[in-house]
Amino acid sequence: MKEEQVILVNEKDEPIGLMNKLEAHEKAVLHRAFSVFVLNSNNEIMLQQRAHHKYHSPLLWTNTCCSHQRDGETNIQAGTRRLFEEMGFQTELKELFHFIYKAPFDNGLTEHELDHVMIGYYNDDPAVNPEEVESWKWMCIEDVRKDMKEQPDLYTVWFKIIFDEFYHYLEDHKL
Repeated sequence: MKEEQVILVNEKDEPIGLMNKLEAHEKAVLHRAFSVFVLNSNNEIMLQQRAHHKYHSPLLWTNTCCSHQRDGETNIQAGTRRLFEEMGFQTELKELFHFIYKAPFDNGLTEHELDHVMIGYYNDDPAVNPEEVESWKWMCIEDVRKDMKEQPDLYTVWFKIIFDEFYHYLEDHKL
């Protein structure tokens, strides 16, 4: 099976090449990514707990889904595809903003991403893929913020960064 490739970008989000995903994380090369936040009508976020056998950040809690765009895929197409692959449902997504971050993993790899953050709304239970997701839950935005401060080791490195950006976006914009 061919290893998945990521889209290398400059700081203006202009594609400059492709690289195998693992190599990009080993070399901490800037690449395009996305993060999806799904909220319900109670303004709770659907969180996922990463599967126990994932090669980094196993069993940690994170946003509804995140991954990397494939060559030729729009951000919305990528988010929709991965949401279905991981959580087993589809919903309309809207891109909110993007930003660059760099975050080391506990295994020596590094995320260096230009991350496109998207939001969607859904009120039912997901049909999670056990290869990707150990568990899931709905959690109030304020409770996530509080729990992340009290128990930061339960959350992925990138989620802590992205959630802070998402929270400030919600403060500044009424969705």
